[in-house]
Amino acid sequence: MSPLTTTELDAAGVLEPSLRTAYRRCREINARYGRTYFLATRMLTPAQRPAVHALYGFARWADEIVDDQGDGRTLDQRRAALDELGADLATGFELGHSTHPVLAAVVDTVARYDIDRGYFADFLASMRMDTEIREYASFADLARYVRGSAEVIGLQVLPVLGTVTSRAEAEPHAAALGEAFQLTNFLRDVGEDLDRDRIYLPLDELAAFGVDRAHLKHCRDRGHTDRPLRAALAHLVSRTRATYRRARPGIAMLAPVSRPCVATAFVLYQGILDEIEAADYRVLDHRVVVPKTRRLAVALPGFGRAVLARWA
Repeated sequence: MSPLTTTELDAAGVLEPSLRTAYRRCREINARYGRTYFLATRMLTPAQRPAVHALYGFARWADEIVDDQGDGRTLDQRRAALDELGADLATGFELGHSTHPVLAAVVDTVARYDIDRGYFADFLASMRMDTEIREYASFADLARYVRGSAEVIGLQVLPVLGTVTSRAEAEPHAAALGEAFQLTNFLRDVGEDLDRDRIYLPLDELAAFGVDRAHLKHCRDRGHTDRPLRAALAHLVSRTRATYRRARPGIAMLAPVSRPCVATAFVLYQGILDEIEAADYRVLDHRVVVPKTRRLAVALPGFGRAVLARWA
């Protein structure tokens, strides 16, 4: 265990050896798969970070079950594994502890921060939808999936971040930020999702510009984003930016020590939309990323604000 990780766990009051191992595993998962998210967590206080890593680790663990990783498992086997994860989590909540390599940290985090257990049921329900539903007719149809896959993530993290208002007042903005992040992912990953036979962009929004599944596949196969698709994606980028605007007021409602982290994630994730536009909406043939130089340009001032907030 690195000295930095030890410092975080000590600050969080995580002392039991097996529990420290679980939190460390979650931190490794976050560092490996959530580069932008992990960078932002470095701005939190050491005591806050393990809980955020645990929540991310759980979400990623479930996502790995759902997505085809070339392991040969059938859909029924994935559903069974997801059900088993949910049962293990419920047992952990009931007992107050778990021996699972990731759930042990999750159960501990939920108890420490009094996080609503129902958020995890909602999340797992959306993960199961990924094994059953391949496309969504409208934003209204997509709403249930986004609620469980994204909005509840913001709501899970909110108690860890803390607020200067009532939690209830901040919750709609936290949910909106989770939604904005998810919609951004949908736009960035449309090509990869199509390869998995999934479309998360509402079909009626695409159809308004003359785009359907066959059109998407044609553009994917050719590695070309044509005019109708660019127009559809531009419309959806604009809609996603409106969701960020709904989320923005929530940043000022957070505890001062947490604002630099969320503000940095807010800017960096919107930066993905900027990169989509800069690439002329070529998201079908390559994955756009925020350049490292820009990530650092945003993150470094954030680190400075985070340090000042801790001393305020």
